[in-house]
Amino acid sequence: MDDVLAAVGPRLKRIRQQRNCTLAALSEITGISVSTLSRLESGQRKPSLELLLPIAHAHQVPLDELVGAPPVGDPRVRLKPIKRGDSTVVPLTQQPGGVQTYKMVIGTTRSTPEPCTHEGYEWLYVLSGKLRLVLAEHDLVLTAGEVAEFDTRLPHWFGSTGEAPVEILSLFGPQGERMHVRARPQHRTEGIRREGRD
Repeated sequence: MDDVLAAVGPRLKRIRQQRNCTLAALSEITGISVSTLSRLESGQRKPSLELLLPIAHAHQVPLDELVGAPPVGDPRVRLKPIKRGDSTVVPLTQQPGGVQTYKMVIGTTRSTPEPCTHEGYEWLYVLSGKLRLVLAEHDLVLTAGEVAEFDTRLPHWFGSTGEAPVEILSLFGPQGERMHVRARPQHRTEGIRREGRD
């Protein structure tokens, strides 16, 4: 931090000189006294936001340029898709534990139900296509915009209808970590909640 603050003064002087601006002219524009500006540039006065903001405005430069803030890194998250046959799973959660989120594109070859059970709770949202969901004795087809949530201790399986790929979002959490859905469900059966887009 000390190094960053020490570099502000010389940077202020360099920017002012590049613009052929005198201390007197800058003082008139900013309302900051010539002596204060001089002490800022020499490092005898610590920079503060109330001093730097009018200077940045006068020079028409971002505040970051005056203080030499490091460039912002690339904000994109590099996701690593997992291919399984003609299906793709993209983990969207970066931290282990708790609720995990996935985007899935399920191909047409995954269309034969193979129900399984395990600890947990799952929430599915259909982005596009048709999702076939087999849950205990229920055999449902969900379309874009529909949601289902269920206890994964019930025998379950989901995949495409075999007609075309289906794209979904899946949120999976340990048993007891249920998802919170604000809309009132249209249909309610034991172990499943299915919702439309109304």
